[in-house]
Amino acid sequence: MEALAHREVPSQHTPGRGLLALEQGRHGTVVRAARANSPLKLLLPRNHGRGAWAYMASFGGGLVDGDSVHLEVDVGARATGLLSTQSATKVYRSPRGCRQTLHARVGEEALLVLLPDPVACFANARYDQETSVTLAPGASLVLLDAFTCGRAARGERWAFSRYTARTLIERQGVPLLLDAVRLDPGEGDLPHRMGRFEALGMLAVFGPQTAALREALLAPPAPLRRRASLVEAASPLGEDGALLRVAATSVEEATLALRERLRSLPALLGDDPLARKW
Repeated sequence: MEALAHREVPSQHTPGRGLLALEQGRHGTVVRAARANSPLKLLLPRNHGRGAWAYMASFGGGLVDGDSVHLEVDVGARATGLLSTQSATKVYRSPRGCRQTLHARVGEEALLVLLPDPVACFANARYDQETSVTLAPGASLVLLDAFTCGRAARGERWAFSRYTARTLIERQGVPLLLDAVRLDPGEGDLPHRMGRFEALGMLAVFGPQTAALREALLAPPAPLRRRASLVEAASPLGEDGALLRVAATSVEEATLALRERLRSLPALLGDDPLARKW
């Protein structure tokens, strides 16, 4: 937690640096500021809902050796924002490593939905990810974090050199969730340790606007989903939070499970970000 709190903030002119600021206007949420330096770019499509949507992408089609992406997100009071990705975050062979950092602040009675596609680390990739979200009183959050085994069809199943991800969610200085994943073949053979699974995901929700999603996360899985190809585990987090973990033998299986739990998301946003995706 200390490492996240005492982070070094790069200059706005640093390669890979980005800023997204949303605020509530007269007729809904508007983008107050959006800025991105290569290799990061931000896409701002229109939607039919009440919030503003943004998609992260890269000019190179993925992260290459030495890439470092840092995005600051600010969602103003009573605003609604969706941040996703154009496709899976591909991490190519990277002896020096690649890094992606996201720091978000969500104002009072605001909602932020973080819905990126899974990270896919190719053979010999090194990837480090840090996500921190600070919630104001009454703020709501939907956060998805998922990763896959890589290019299994090309024999690159769990063949990367390192994957780390750290997630901190806090409200008024109190941690609501602190999660960390580290996969390093130097600490044991990864294909053997990961067994039959090829995709893992974490879905966390907090705040008053996520009541329907929280109920869906904590509901028992449908009988047809209770099989060896999919494992789901859910738990409540405090008074207004819930966490779901998913492990599946294929990306498709994990996607179907997560989408089922996100069924009420279109009603929350006023539009469906998954309609032409997944």
